[in-house]
Amino acid sequence: MTAPPSSSIVINAAVEGDLDEAVLRRLVLEAGAVLGLIYGKKGRENLELRLRGFNHAAQINRWVVLVDLDRDECPVSLRGDWLPEPARLMCFRIAVRAVESWLLADREAMAGFLEIALSKVPHNPEAEFDPKRVLIDLARSSRSPEIRRDMVPHRESGRTVGPGYSSRMKDYTTNHWRPEVAAESSDSLRRCRLRIGELARLG
Repeated sequence: MTAPPSSSIVINAAVEGDLDEAVLRRLVLEAGAVLGLIYGKKGRENLELRLRGFNHAAQINRWVVLVDLDRDECPVSLRGDWLPEPARLMCFRIAVRAVESWLLADREAMAGFLEIALSKVPHNPEAEFDPKRVLIDLARSSRSPEIRRDMVPHRESGRTVGPGYSSRMKDYTTNHWRPEVAAESSDSLRRCRLRIGELARLG
């Protein structure tokens, strides 16, 4: 990992997986900071087990921990259960219901990327119970055979996503997604952007 410039505002992070890292990298960059060390990427349960240690480290350094709400009912309750006393430099954020909801929230960019009609992309992605499944179903109707091949799982594979799902979504996140547009349709993303901006400005 290349060390950030010494003058940069550095925010360390912990995430569930590679796509979450790509999303967080965009959000931290737009806040005028850079991601430092990245921890986790082993799923939600692993983050919960290590959260106390990350919070302790946030007494000294800036931290962002990003998790999906998944099947929990309330982000406020989840936050209270997982981290009732966050450190001053800790930004603990919950994507409702998953970071895929945030990606879907930029409807025009998603429609263009998947080569589908704009009308097919949901207007309220946070209301979708399984946003990753929504993405796969949208890719299934793509005019691009390459998109369908990469993102839609083969019936015999037993997988929930296609072989190129992760790389396609990271490309979309890095090169096509507009967080400022997506935040207009996703309240949890709007709050996350605000909080990361505040964290970057803390002295």
